[in-house]
Amino acid sequence: MKWPILQAFPSFSPRYLRPFLRLCAQQSALIIGKKLHALILTTGLSATQTSFLLNTLLHFYASCGDILSAQKLFVEIPHSCKDIADWTALMSSFSRQNRPHDALRLFAQMLENSIQIDDVPMVCLFSVCAWLRDVGVGSQGHGCVVKMGFEGKVKVSNAMMDMYGKCGMVREMRRVFDEMKEKNVVSWTVVLDGVLKWEGVRSGRLLFDEMPERNEVAWTIMVVGCVGSGFSKDGFLLLSEMVFHWGFKLNHITLCSLLSACAQSGDVVMGRWVHVYGLKLMGTEMDIMVGTATLDMYAKCGRVDTAVKVFECMPRRNVVSWNAMLSGLAMHGRGRVALDMFPRMIEEVKPDDLTFIAVLSACSHSGLIDQGSYYFDNLESLYGITPKIDHYACMVDLLGRAGRLEDAQTLINQMPIPPNEVVLGSLLGSCNSHGKLQLAERVLQKLTEMNPLNTEYHILLSNMYALAGKRQKANSLRKVLTTKGIRKVPGMSSIHVDGHVHQFSAGDKSHPRTQEIYLMLDDMVRRLRSAGYIPNPASQVFSGSDGIEDDAMDLEEKEQALFSHSEKLAVCFGLLSTKPGTPLYIFKNLRICQDCHAALKIVSKIYYREIVVRDRNRFHCFKQGSCSCCDFW
Repeated sequence: MKWPILQAFPSFSPRYLRPFLRLCAQQSALIIGKKLHALILTTGLSATQTSFLLNTLLHFYASCGDILSAQKLFVEIPHSCKDIADWTALMSSFSRQNRPHDALRLFAQMLENSIQIDDVPMVCLFSVCAWLRDVGVGSQGHGCVVKMGFEGKVKVSNAMMDMYGKCGMVREMRRVFDEMKEKNVVSWTVVLDGVLKWEGVRSGRLLFDEMPERNEVAWTIMVVGCVGSGFSKDGFLLLSEMVFHWGFKLNHITLCSLLSACAQSGDVVMGRWVHVYGLKLMGTEMDIMVGTATLDMYAKCGRVDTAVKVFECMPRRNVVSWNAMLSGLAMHGRGRVALDMFPRMIEEVKPDDLTFIAVLSACSHSGLIDQGSYYFDNLESLYGITPKIDHYACMVDLLGRAGRLEDAQTLINQMPIPPNEVVLGSLLGSCNSHGKLQLAERVLQKLTEMNPLNTEYHILLSNMYALAGKRQKANSLRKVLTTKGIRKVPGMSSIHVDGHVHQFSAGDKSHPRTQEIYLMLDDMVRRLRSAGYIPNPASQVFSGSDGIEDDAMDLEEKEQALFSHSEKLAVCFGLLSTKPGTPLYIFKNLRICQDCHAALKIVSKIYYREIVVRDRNRFHCFKQGSCSCCDFW
């Protein structure tokens, strides 16, 4: 875009430029706006005339996200010439650019300089506090609202409720809502979001039914809440009502939200419906965000081959799409496939730091030590990316899994930044896998200092003590947990059948079909033993935090406890409830134990079933007596 008319009249009044700058701000036309700025500086405008345009330029740069230029102009504008709009523009820009602490500091400066604050910076303040989950500063902001008489401002109250909801302060959120004299659909939607998150689907549904008006955001939040909490059938009925009865069309944001919820819960049935809807709505030119969310959903629901098909059919792909695909392959142990795809990515887009987290994870889950070391060593020299803590964590995990714990220790010692809980937790896990008890003790001491309430580290070391024959130390460590009131996180496994999520814990007898499930379990154990399965009591060393010591638990009791692990119960229910030959998809909140891993390999063979288990770390695809992880996990 050229501006010959402006260059032809160097003596024009600066007020004629302001509409052009405002238009550039509205359309985020940063390059054109910068040319206008350069024109202002080179057309001989007086200092007074230039000063007249500084405020408009500040708003332009702030709107376009050029925070450095906006800050520079903010400093150049004389204090007497700054109005509330200038302060708010910079504060909002800080918030949008994920610089919340700078936004808070600017708000504090506004108070120090006695700037007459209106409702806009208050809304921005609460948005920042919601993002930071900082209820302390948010509560102080609430005090400012009362003091300044902004309670009647609906936007301010909505932002305040959102802050309380994000911070888990549901009572305070409801109190603000009840005290509002005027409410709009946004007010109800904000409260609905908080109630669903902290009080559950039943409370959320009661509030949803009370809403005098419901827009597509409220419907989406309700559907996502149902799906994310495992109420898939209810969520699907709501979604059908939303689309077919009320006539709401799902936009790309709604589609992404629904697909994300399906990915989280493992509900591939609804995820597939949303995928088909998106194809009908957008055709082959599917929005890049929706395409990425779709492939991510399929990968996280255990259908990685379908995810690859979606990826290959996308008309356009960005770095986020590539990262999602590489991460999906890594989770499924397809490390070599991920590395084969990586050169194609470099031809299409520039990889970022998240790309190499995916690549290194793929190497780690597939035992590709040389390849992982190559990419890590060349991160900065070849790709211009400074290794971050997550990259180091991936390398420690890669080396540790391979038994190279000395190399992992050396890498940790050479890190330019202190190791975090993820790095040391990975090293502790490798110590457990390779029986390095003394190193595990030292690592646990550091981890306890970082997070004394994490039970997994203590339980892991307690099991290592027990396996090494150091019963006294094992029991002593468990007594420490009991004394502190720290309880073990229970293992939970879930499976989707006929639109419902069925969840099981170890030894669970609460399911309506418990009798049938345990009869199937007896049959499964009998057939497992006939096929050569030998229970691994080492997987049941830690009996829980109920004070029962291992010495009081004989071998038979340990084996019985192993048989009723949550994933085995979920598989038994799946065998009962689905047609022969149907794949089973199990979702577990913790890492699958060694005994269940060995048992499910045999189950997949004797029942002719493909069994896919998503545990906390990765996917395991059991088929014809083997696992996709090749026993490397």
